[in-house]
Amino acid sequence: MPQPITHACALITGASAGLGEEYARQLAPRVRRLVLVARRADRMETLAAAIRAEFPDTAVTVIAADLAESAERLRLADLLQAQGLTPDLLVNNAGLGDYGEFATAEWSRLEAMLRVNIEALTHLTHLLVPGMRRRGGGAVINLSSLASLLPIPDFAVYAATKAYVTSFSEALRIELREHGIRVLAVCPGPVHTEFGKVARRGENMPGIPGRAWFYVPREQVVAESLAALDHDRARVFPALKTAAAALVISALPVVLLRLVMARRPRRA
Repeated sequence: MPQPITHACALITGASAGLGEEYARQLAPRVRRLVLVARRADRMETLAAAIRAEFPDTAVTVIAADLAESAERLRLADLLQAQGLTPDLLVNNAGLGDYGEFATAEWSRLEAMLRVNIEALTHLTHLLVPGMRRRGGGAVINLSSLASLLPIPDFAVYAATKAYVTSFSEALRIELREHGIRVLAVCPGPVHTEFGKVARRGENMPGIPGRAWFYVPREQVVAESLAALDHDRARVFPALKTAAAALVISALPVVLLRLVMARRPRRA
């Protein structure tokens, strides 16, 4: 059965791989136009060609941009306006990580993470939400993380950026509700994407500690988040095991949470 069109134009950041790519594939039958944004134009063009072949009624626009740079975000907004593109769904998926002790981190990596995870997400929302308000509706999906509930050693800055995303999404949801704009914070646990590889400091560094059974397929993460958006939920922890972990974490007193995280396996 063909899926009903739920949005005129969806803009997805970090669309060249991982969850961003999966959002593009699953949103393709539900929107009239996709706008794919990331740094790697070649990968997005390959994805766009596949989507056009499978869903010929869905238009796809590819825009290469480094969202860590404010000027690039403004250029993106100008391109959208010049091409008459008015996204009524924004998927803030682009994100960076840095795995290792804070004291030994390269500032350039931390700065890039802060710019993408917090600044770019906030700036793009600020650029696009006024248009949604004028048109009387829309939606914003912000990719947060289960890590937003935790102070994580060796992932301190990343977890803190995701705490910002979750808090920002909750407050923004309250502000925009009367304007018919839904806001959803997606808080997955570990997912097999390129994220872990990019977050490592060098090829010889061990991977991020984790249990294989706790990983959730990216297809499930995206499907459950889109279902949550359809039901106008404020937050979703895709997969029952992730939701159960979130419930336990939220119930723990801070002092016990500190003890648990202090005993977390570390490979840094």
